[in-house]
Amino acid sequence: MNLNIALLIALVLAAMWTVMTTKLLRSIVGLAITSAILTVLLFRLNSPLAAVFELSVCAGLIPAIFLSTISLARRLTPEALAIRQRERIRKFWLLPVIVILAGVCLTQIRHVPLDIFAGAPGESDVRKVLWQTRHLDLFGQIVILLGGAFGVVTLLKEAKKHD
Repeated sequence: MNLNIALLIALVLAAMWTVMTTKLLRSIVGLAITSAILTVLLFRLNSPLAAVFELSVCAGLIPAIFLSTISLARRLTPEALAIRQRERIRKFWLLPVIVILAGVCLTQIRHVPLDIFAGAPGESDVRKVLWQTRHLDLFGQIVILLGGAFGVVTLLKEAKKHD
């Protein structure tokens, strides 16, 4: 249990570093580290199928796509980078506070039924497990996909604005 808590803390720190850093390459590395930590957590929570997808797609494929996109982009001048860093700090100054408050609130929840985290014992059909038992996993995947889609849209809008 202590290892899971340490992994969750590392996951949150890696995710915050990914969001807060101004250099794209560091963000990509942060995304890969975040996904790798999440993969370990998923394996520890006995969700090997989700862990394999997380490792292959989020820690492998997505950073590779981002790296190829960066190679097509132009570099910022040091002055523009300093301005972007100030803007990012101004924009995300509240993020660490929100994360800490959310963590404290989540640790106070005691009435979560534990069966939402359990798989279907003896069930081998992934479709049944995913659609009938693991609703929370499905919801998490939807949130991750929407977050990625909104992130890409935001990046494309920002790139258009600068051109």
